[in-house]
Amino acid sequence: MPRPQRLNLPDIPQHVVQVGHNNLPCFFDDEDYEFYLQSLKISADQYQVMVHAYVLLPNMIQIIATPKSANGISAMMQSLGRRYVQYANHRYKRSGTLWGGRYKSSLIDSQAYLLSCYQYVELKPMFAGLVHSPEEYIWSSFGFHINETESHLIVDHRLYQELGDNKSDRADNYRALFKYEFDKKLFEYIAETIKLGQVLGGDQFKDRIERITNQRVRPLRRGRPKKGD
Repeated sequence: MPRPQRLNLPDIPQHVVQVGHNNLPCFFDDEDYEFYLQSLKISADQYQVMVHAYVLLPNMIQIIATPKSANGISAMMQSLGRRYVQYANHRYKRSGTLWGGRYKSSLIDSQAYLLSCYQYVELKPMFAGLVHSPEEYIWSSFGFHINETESHLIVDHRLYQELGDNKSDRADNYRALFKYEFDKKLFEYIAETIKLGQVLGGDQFKDRIERITNQRVRPLRRGRPKKGD
């Protein structure tokens, strides 16, 4: 079965996921996480990608980012992958595959789903059983969004900025989004979308993407086509 074609469009956010080979760990201590984030900053700046949110888990990375050029995220991930794999191979005297194949990505209808994707990404450590609350996990952008840590990596998206007139108000209003349990169906929808590399959005957004790319982004209906009269 052919791999789905990636849609790389400027100025449209993407949800990016990459998993360790056979779900094995890719990070082993704080130095590894720090090196990855430093490398992400370098690659994002080099290829003009704005990183809005992220989480680094022991065996997985998830990033929400907007490219300024059509191939920005692809170029960033290739550069980042090479840099981190070389680092890990040298530090741990290893060779061979580190990541489980190419990264997965999906375009995000920002108006409808962007902040939900922030939550999905930053709640991952809790869903994985690593912590009891997102603020306990230091390798994500949650601390920055609630104004408890600084970051040279994160570039605020317009929708996050609209949460308040100043940094404190934005942080308070963002934290309030986490007061309630994340909707299970929405969680499953986002997870399925990124797994299949599909567009995360409503019909109008998908219509727009199909016009821009001149290709179908909706999955084909299952089953045999109806016979003609």
